[in-house]
Amino acid sequence: MKLPRRQFLHLAGIAAGLPVVSGLANAAVYPARPVRIIVGFAAGGAPDIAARLLAQWLSDRLGQQFIVENRPGAGGNIATETVVGAPADGHTLLLVSIANAVNATLYQRLNYDFMADIAPVACISHEAYVMEVHPSFPATTVGEFITYAKAHPGKLNMASAGNGTGPHVAGELFKIMAGVDMVHVPYRGSPPALTDLIAGQVQMMFSPQSSSIEYVRGGKLRALAVTTAARSRVLPDVPTVGEFVAGYEASGWYGIGAPRRISAEIVDRLNGEINAGLADATLKARFAELGAAVAIGSPSDFARLIAEETEKWGKVIRMANVRAD
Repeated sequence: MKLPRRQFLHLAGIAAGLPVVSGLANAAVYPARPVRIIVGFAAGGAPDIAARLLAQWLSDRLGQQFIVENRPGAGGNIATETVVGAPADGHTLLLVSIANAVNATLYQRLNYDFMADIAPVACISHEAYVMEVHPSFPATTVGEFITYAKAHPGKLNMASAGNGTGPHVAGELFKIMAGVDMVHVPYRGSPPALTDLIAGQVQMMFSPQSSSIEYVRGGKLRALAVTTAARSRVLPDVPTVGEFVAGYEASGWYGIGAPRRISAEIVDRLNGEINAGLADATLKARFAELGAAVAIGSPSDFARLIAEETEKWGKVIRMANVRAD
C-alpha cells in the first residue's frame, strides 16, 4: 500500500525518534542491577586501585553496586575479551589502561579490535611511574644508574607488571633512549613485582606511583626519578627521568570503556557521573594522595588519548622488538 506523502513523513519521523526515546528510557533506569567493572590485572595494583575508588563513588551515586572484578592474564586481553562479548547495556564495563593501547601492536592476533569494539566512556586519571631500585643498589641518581648499567650490560633485571603493561613499555623506552641493556622480568601485576624488588630479587622497576609510593616513603625502595615531564607533587624532591635523558616522558592512565554497541545516552550518563566524581573534592584528594591527577573530559577526549597512545607505544614496541611471549 502506498502511503500519502504527509502520512509517510509523519510515520518516518516517529520511527526516527524511536531509538532516541528507547535510549533515553534505558538511560533513565540505568543501572537496573549491579554493574561489573572488569580489571585485567591483579588486586592491589594501580589499575585495581583506580577502579575501586571510582566504583565506590558510582555505587553511592547511582544506587546500585559497582563491583570490581579482577580478570588478570594475557596483558589485559582476557578482561577486554570479556567486555567485548558482554551485552551492551552498561552493566559490564572495562577498566581501560595503557596496556590496551600497547596490545594493539604487541599482539599479532587478537580476538577483537580494541578501537572498533570498545566504546570510550571517560578517562579517570593520569599518573607517573617511579623509576626505583632497592636501597642497597649502588646508584642514587639516574645518571649513576645508567653508568652502572652500561658497565654491566645484560646483568640487571628490570621487573614489570607484565608484558605490554605501562611499566614494561616505560622501561623499554628508557632502554632505547638511555642506551642500556637490561633483562625484562614480567610478573602478573605490580604487587608481586614490588615484593621481589623489595626482597632484592630484581634490581629495578618502573612502578605506578600509586602502588609504590608508600614503599618509597617508608624507605623500602629508593626512587631515582619519575617518568612524567614535570616533577610529582607528592614526591617533589625526586627528579624526572627527562632531567637526565632529554625528551623522555611516560605516564600511566586509566579510564572506563564499554561494549561498542552501548547507547550514547548511557555513555553520556556514565561520563557525567564519573566527571562529577573526579570533580568531587574528597575523591580528587584521594587520587592526589596516591600521586594521580584526575582527568575530566568527554568520551571523544578519551578516544583521542587512546589513539595517540596507541601510535606512540606502537613505535616503541617495534623499535625494541618486544614480543608478547
